[in-house]
Amino acid sequence: MPGRLMRLLPGLWAGLLLCVAGLAAPAAFATLPGAEAGKVVGWLFRREAWISLLLASWLLAWRWSGPQAGRAADAALLVGAAACTLLGYFALQPLMAAARAGQGQLGFGALHALSTVFFGVKALCVLLLAWRTTVPTALAR
Repeated sequence: MPGRLMRLLPGLWAGLLLCVAGLAAPAAFATLPGAEAGKVVGWLFRREAWISLLLASWLLAWRWSGPQAGRAADAALLVGAAACTLLGYFALQPLMAAARAGQGQLGFGALHALSTVFFGVKALCVLLLAWRTTVPTALAR
């Protein structure tokens, strides 16, 4: 059972990322005033970031503790997703808040674009991991 769960998690994680970026965030901005939409989207991305770190850590720990060891590509995708979360959310969000207040060297738009790139790379890593888990030997057993 744990092997099946671990093969399912990357797909669920990918679905979370796609829903947040493709449905929830655009819906918030389409239906709420700008400041309220920003608060809702900030709430969503904050929770998504913590969930992403939890899932990456959990999958990495499971991967290194079982017979699936040696799957370097899977580990690289997980580390890449975690790094994108750390850089794209936890490192850039304070800078974005400062940019809104008129501080810092980069403007809010540039920081937002950079954050979007990190989110996109993370989503790509997780989608590739989910794809790889459809192969019985990937993260399985």
